[in-house]
Amino acid sequence: MSKAAVRLISVAVAAAAMAAAPAATAAAATPTAATASASDSFYTYTGSEPLSAFAPGTVLKTRTLPYHVLGIPTPLKAVQLLYRTTDAQGRPAANVTTVVRSPTGDSSKAVSYQSFYDSLNPADSPSRAIAGNVTLGGVIPNAESLIMAPLLLKGYNLVIPDTEGQQANFAAGPEYGTNTLDSIRAATKAAETGLNSTTSFGLIGYSGGAIATNWAAALAPSYAPDVNRRLVGYAEGGLLVDPAHNLKYVDGSLAWSGVVPMAVIGVSRSYGIDVKSYLNGYGLSVYKDLEGGSIIDALGHYPGLTWKKMAKPEYANPNSIPAFLTAMNKLNLGSAATPAVPGFIGQGNGGVLEGTFSNRPGIGRGDGVMVAGDVRALARQYCATGGSAVKYTQYELLSHTGATLAWAPAALSWLNDRFAGRTAPSDCGRIAAGNSLAPEEPAPLS
Repeated sequence: MSKAAVRLISVAVAAAAMAAAPAATAAAATPTAATASASDSFYTYTGSEPLSAFAPGTVLKTRTLPYHVLGIPTPLKAVQLLYRTTDAQGRPAANVTTVVRSPTGDSSKAVSYQSFYDSLNPADSPSRAIAGNVTLGGVIPNAESLIMAPLLLKGYNLVIPDTEGQQANFAAGPEYGTNTLDSIRAATKAAETGLNSTTSFGLIGYSGGAIATNWAAALAPSYAPDVNRRLVGYAEGGLLVDPAHNLKYVDGSLAWSGVVPMAVIGVSRSYGIDVKSYLNGYGLSVYKDLEGGSIIDALGHYPGLTWKKMAKPEYANPNSIPAFLTAMNKLNLGSAATPAVPGFIGQGNGGVLEGTFSNRPGIGRGDGVMVAGDVRALARQYCATGGSAVKYTQYELLSHTGATLAWAPAALSWLNDRFAGRTAPSDCGRIAAGNSLAPEEPAPLS
């Protein structure tokens, strides 16, 4: 296929995304799309052997279909794989990933793209959007086609995992990481993908995708050394480091406060915690509204919402809930291992532009939802404990949404250099001090 044809496909993808947006929103207002995707038998493992009998990354099912953008098929083909992975509690699980071959590339290089679909509804996953399902929350992975198209044009094959797993365990970082690493394993084992054990990989993701990217990079040396040997680096932006800090940062904000219940639901779901017993009537109402919602349902819908408004009086401090505190500490990247490959981290610090004015001691400011001081602290920690270069860029005047536009081309350029074998740049020694990433301490009941 000629370069002109590839560019034409990319333009078609972009045009479809923009032209079909109103139709997608209308379709998502009805339950039919979610029902159709939920009934897709491809997502269910039906073999006679238990999942525990298979090694992580084992391919369980394969199918090939057109790559869809908001329900509209494009000339690109996508290979989807059901594969064995591991959930946040260390249990065997089945998950889905999608492989899209670059029309101009070969089998030598691929990028694992982690989506920022940020949803508590499995129907909003990238694989379902690519398969043609249309949901309101699924608009995000559809729109990300505009970020992925330049990667395909550069000759990179794409591997796009459903990072949250089939239960949509929002914010469960370790599970995001294992889903991503086992997705890469599966992609190199299926003959239909054209990838193999010699394919080099880069990791890239923003926001929710950055959670998966960083956890994958951190877990790779111990969980998937076979994958780690083939990683050239990780590029991420708008990173969640210490969720306990983020909940305090967005508490009471104008736009991002809806992330508080989303994170509470996701963390509780992934670690089997009955958080509803700690919520008051209003909190239970919010829980019910969002337990199957996406970031689109939460963003700007709960201005001024705080944890305290949702919790029973005696649980006004979430650290007073032992099981939840333990889970939150497990999600703190500051307590995880240091990646063994170079990294590029971009982080906004203009959160006031998105209605987050918080500046608490020990937390400080951020991009509206992510805490800049936490990200700086993690980058400095990697500099001190690892042997790989860390490039850190802070966008002082950009918010979470705005920083994406500055970060994306820089991340692509950085990855191009890693695949080309150029020496990775480092800002170690020049990164400003950040916050303490020490585990949260228990608090007494109020």
